[in-house]
Amino acid sequence: MAKNLLWRGLILVFVLVFSLSYILPTVLTYLSTDGQITGFWARILPKKTINLGLDLKGGIYLVMEIDLEAAVNNNARRTTDEMRRRLTEAKITEFKLFNEQSPNITLELVNQEDLEKFRDTLSKQFPNLEIKSLDGLKLIITFTSSGLDEIRDLTTRQALETIRNRVDMFGVAEPDIRPQGQDRIVIQLPGLSDPQQAIDMIGKTAILEFKLVDNGSKSPQEALRNGPPPGTEVLYERRVDPITGKERQLPILVRKQALMTGDSLIDSRAVRGPQLGEPRVTMTFDSRGAREFDEITQRYIGRQLAIVLDNQVYSAPSINTRIPDGEAYIEGSFTLEEARVLAVVLRAGALPAPVKVIEERTVGPSLGQDSIGQGFKAGVSGLTLILLFMLIYYRWSGLIADIALALNFPIILGALAGFGATLTLPGIFGLVLTLAMAVDANVLIFERIREEIRAGKGPNGAVNGGFARAFWTIFDANLTTVLTAMVLYQFGSGPIRGFAVTLIIGILSSMFTAIFVSRWIFDLVLYKIRVKRISI
Repeated sequence: MAKNLLWRGLILVFVLVFSLSYILPTVLTYLSTDGQITGFWARILPKKTINLGLDLKGGIYLVMEIDLEAAVNNNARRTTDEMRRRLTEAKITEFKLFNEQSPNITLELVNQEDLEKFRDTLSKQFPNLEIKSLDGLKLIITFTSSGLDEIRDLTTRQALETIRNRVDMFGVAEPDIRPQGQDRIVIQLPGLSDPQQAIDMIGKTAILEFKLVDNGSKSPQEALRNGPPPGTEVLYERRVDPITGKERQLPILVRKQALMTGDSLIDSRAVRGPQLGEPRVTMTFDSRGAREFDEITQRYIGRQLAIVLDNQVYSAPSINTRIPDGEAYIEGSFTLEEARVLAVVLRAGALPAPVKVIEERTVGPSLGQDSIGQGFKAGVSGLTLILLFMLIYYRWSGLIADIALALNFPIILGALAGFGATLTLPGIFGLVLTLAMAVDANVLIFERIREEIRAGKGPNGAVNGGFARAFWTIFDANLTTVLTAMVLYQFGSGPIRGFAVTLIIGILSSMFTAIFVSRWIFDLVLYKIRVKRISI
């Protein structure tokens, strides 16, 4: 029995120490003047903290609308270029093909034989297109309804991913970014106070370009002093020393005319090389991009190709060989994290369509401080009433329940910090609700113990029977609440998700304290004092 109590006590101590170690970084962060932990504590404590949501910390709320019509028109222009190549491959040499800023593509052929060839090419190569009208040998081609839906859905998902990646790279803590309907995206940015900065960061339709590095008569330094040669420009590549971490901007002279853009890039991943494990970035192009990249790499072997986004050179690798299959990789003197960033830029560097802000709100931090203060008062008031009730109604057993209830605080807060959760105002309400629910399990256990005592059992038998009989009732009741909270988390918005996270963690913590901690204290008292009657 003594050995069993010792191990259970050590488990409780471990949980408390673990929880407190995750709470401490949050406390030190908010006590420091610059919001940073330095020195000894920075080396030994976990890095994660409890983040405050938009309603507590203040920040920016944006609703952005995606121009899906522009996305469809852009897709039509790219499809027109692809169709021109396919017609040439099908040996249709005499035709007129154009797209005038609309989803419709106009094709004028010369003879009937070419029309049959085109029908075959259309059915095999362009399943998302159909002939809208046919006037002799003049065709109006447009997207099918399913093709339009696919373009719009893909555009929204790509815009969502692009915006999320941009925000992540910008370093905003715990942003909430989610779609609203088919063409809108809701963005919450806690901690930011400049809406224009956020809009500039998120809404710019950046163009990813591949430009040839100019290795002519002028060096980048000469071009900076005397001006670049005609048709060239000086851009900068960010370099970070892997040892010192010092950052510098390296000037690079490139051709203004891009050889190709990132429209054809369908995937990019950061991986390690097969031999030395050196970081590299893979690139995969679609069929059109593969052909363009094949022509570029064949023509410019030995030259450098700069990868440019927002006029910033992310890498300028040398073309060592022809790459005909649309699969390429970039090697350079960068870390794995830098390779991941570059992969993100390549994969989702440009928004697929223009976006505009249709709703903008700025939440001040003073409102959040008031909410925290009111939530704290509500929590203290509720906790005090619960503690007094348990102590008066259940006597010394109520004191055990109060101890278990008090332990919920460090465990819940430690879990929130460990998961890097965002605490919102509904989350505070969830925390207060958890307090009431936490004591409910003790009430069930104590009533069962009272029944066992009335049945004539001694202290040990009453405690064993009370906990055993109440366990499944507690488990079933809490399981249904956890499942409901999981549904709220899956389908709810930011504040609702914050409430659900706090509720789930609180329920698991209350079960641990009510069943494990309370039982351990009862067993410890019964083993050490050997009471003849339980004060309950």
